[in-house]
Formats: sequence, structure tokens, C-alpha cells
Amino acid sequence: MHTHAYYMDMALEEARAAEEQGEVPVGAVAVFGNRVLARTHNSVITQHDPSAHAEILALRQAGLALGNYRLNGVSLYVTIEPCIMCAGAMLHARIHQLVFGAYDEKAGAVSLLDLFDDTRLNHRIEVLPGVRERETARLLQDFFKKRRSS
Repeated sequence: MHTHAYYMDMALEEARAAEEQGEVPVGAVAVFGNRVLARTHNSVITQHDPSAHAEILALRQAGLALGNYRLNGVSLYVTIEPCIMCAGAMLHARIHQLVFGAYDEKAGAVSLLDLFDDTRLNHRIEVLPGVRERETARLLQDFFKKRRSS
């Protein structure tokens, strides 16, 4: 059985691929058991699609791989805390677990709303933050530092 760090390393590889394409470096990996269902990265710019966040793309691919829009038992590994749009999609998909690296205190669904543990909703998602936090945060910080200087 692989560790959370193992799958987060895959997500980091995807984030680096996003950066190479000029996208914000966010990567996601969807896992069911030990089976990787999806490896994706942000593609908002390249796809001209505001919903093409790494998480949304991973959920779409995972649904196709399982042949179901309900992703019960799926763990989603993401390099940064998901936004509210992605959190809503995860809740509707009924994923089991979210594992993320860096917090996003300006736009994150955990930091701003703690949406995954809201008792008013009919589904809860187990959240494990901070996996490879230093590496995921550094990747984003370096990306935006370069962008601001150019």
C-alpha cells in the first residue's frame, strides 16, 4: 500500500507540468484503493475553461474510470487546498477523502468555510491537510514570485 506522500508526489509532478504550460501549478491525483484513476493538472488557460481546475478534471476522469458519477471510496490528492467550486464538486461526487498540501487562506474551502465538515450538508469528506506542505507551498510561491517580477 502506498503512502499519502507517494500520491502527493504524483500530484506535484502534475503541478510542475501545469507550470510548464503556463498554468498555475496545481496537480491532482484520484485514487481508489491502490488504483490511480486520474492524474491531472490545472488547464484553465489551455482549455479556455474556468472550470478546468486540476480537481474537477480528476473527478471527471475518475468518474469515467469507475463508470459512475458517485466516487465513493475515492481519495483525491491535491497540491493546494481546493477552492469552493472544487469543494462543491467533491461533495456532490461523494469522495471519501481529500488530502492536500498547502493551505490557501485567501480562496480555500477549508480555510474560509470548512465546507467539508459542515453538518448542514448531507455528506462529509475526511480531510488530511499538510502532506508535502513545504514543497507544494514553495512551488506556488515561486510561480507567483516569477510572475510578479516579469
